[in-house]
Amino acid sequence: METVGAYEAKTHLPKLLERVIKGELITITKHGVPVAVLQPPPPLRKTEPKKVIAELREFREKLTLKGLSIRDMIEEGRR
Repeated sequence: METVGAYEAKTHLPKLLERVIKGELITITKHGVPVAVLQPPPPLRKTEPKKVIAELREFREKLTLKGLSIRDMIEEGRR
């Protein structure tokens, strides 16, 4: 892990970010004291589309309009 001063980090931030994108960890110091660490974010979890669709269908089955029709709701919204 490389250490970089705050002024240098501010001056060269785009270059430091490119290095972080490649997986490097960079510690930023202020007057020799570590104050921050630049590191890549954790990987995003991607959900399978089939799983999302199944969850939406399950959610939809639990909901009911309790005897209301969509037409009734539209008319009620117009009042």
